[in-house]
Amino acid sequence: MNIETRPISEISRRATHILFREMGIVETIRFLNQFSIGRGDYTKEREKWIGDISLDDAISQIKAGKNQIQPLD
Repeated sequence: MNIETRPISEISRRATHILFREMGIVETIRFLNQFSIGRGDYTKEREKWIGDISLDDAISQIKAGKNQIQPLD
């Protein structure tokens, strides 16, 4: 067992190489895309489509089976 600490950049490079070798480029890229940071500001976007709904109101709507939240365009 190797207990030597390596820089994360080296670990990432080696792991990516292994994935390419074992899974191919397409599957490796699909796998790595799961971990992308994304874009935008989730908090601001969430506020836009949820608004100022209280926890009690949200629970009431869920229990009533009503979806008052509109998806983003």
